[in-house]
Amino acid sequence: MNQGKLIVLSAPSGSGKTTLVKHLLNQEEFNLGFSISAASRDPRGEEVHGKDYYFLSLREFKDKIKSDEFLEWEEVYRDNFYGTLKTEVQRLWDSGKHVIFDIDVVGGLDIKRIYPDRTLAIFVKPPSIEELKIRLKKRKTESEDKINMRVAKASTEMATAPQFDAIVTNDDLEKAKVEVSQLVRKFLFK
Repeated sequence: MNQGKLIVLSAPSGSGKTTLVKHLLNQEEFNLGFSISAASRDPRGEEVHGKDYYFLSLREFKDKIKSDEFLEWEEVYRDNFYGTLKTEVQRLWDSGKHVIFDIDVVGGLDIKRIYPDRTLAIFVKPPSIEELKIRLKKRKTESEDKINMRVAKASTEMATAPQFDAIVTNDDLEKAKVEVSQLVRKFLFK
């Protein structure tokens, strides 16, 4: 079984981790494959099943939990589950890739705990909670209530930052791209 390394980017919603993950995926030298998470919610906007997420019904998700098919999973909000299928990681390893995750902080720390020596866990920190709220509103994909839930959760998530291998503050996107690239390069090629 070919097993590469694991690169985790975690952050509160709206911190810019997805933009940074896309930047890293475009760096051919890293040979990264994107781990598509499973979610028990409906697609938002232009999201596509099997590309952005594996969209599962609540019942399907719970059945997969019972049959131990997840590397990690979490009930992020009531009846709103996210997780990483073991088969997804294996699919990427079998293709000879290192795996990159765009994942919540609990899931990111779970992966680091399971594979401590093979995981680089990076916390992407927003400049402030206020800026985070502005970014979430600009997306125009969620209701005001959902945005407020995400902002409330962000404070708790920010407290986990010291448990990660590195913290990148995304107050200047170009600077953050350079910083995450340097961290990944050092980890993969040391």
